[in-house]
Amino acid sequence: MKVKEDKIRRLDGSVGIYGFVDKPDFAVIIPFDGERLYLVQQYRYPVGQRQWELPQGSWEDVLDAHPEELARGELVEETGLTADHVEQIGQLFPLYGTTNQSYRIFFATGLSQGPSQLSTEEQDLIVGSFSVDQVEAMVLSGELRDAGTVAALSIAKLRGLIG
Repeated sequence: MKVKEDKIRRLDGSVGIYGFVDKPDFAVIIPFDGERLYLVQQYRYPVGQRQWELPQGSWEDVLDAHPEELARGELVEETGLTADHVEQIGQLFPLYGTTNQSYRIFFATGLSQGPSQLSTEEQDLIVGSFSVDQVEAMVLSGELRDAGTVAALSIAKLRGLIG
C-alpha cells in the first residue's frame, strides 16, 4: 500500500493536490452450496469489532496472480473450501474517491471441505454457514455491515444466482 499525492490541474485551471491510496486489487468470494452461504468472522482493527463478511483478500506478495487463482486461494485459505466452479460475476471499486483499488466478485459452487490455511493475521477467523434468508436478515439488522459483502450478494441476487 502506498499513499500518493499528485499535483493536479482542475477544470477551472487552478492547481491542487489529490491524495489517494494505491493498493492492490482483491477478490470477494461467494461460496454457495445451493442452500447455504459461507461467511467468515474476524476482528477488524480499524472499527474495533468482529464482523461477518464473505471470504475476501489479496496477495500482497503475488501482485500478478490471476484473479480466479486468487479467489480460489483465498477461499481455501479462509474456509478450507475448494470449489468445482468459480465464476467472476462483477467488479467494483470500494472507494474510488480515496483509492484506485478494485475488487472482483466470484461465485463459487461445487464446494468440498478441507483444512483452512489461515495466515497469522487471520488466526481468530471463524467460518459459519447461513441460509440466504439468514444472511439477508443479518444485513437488514446491521449484524453484517461489510459493504463489499453486501454489494457482492446484491449482484448475485440480481443475477438470479441466490434466492
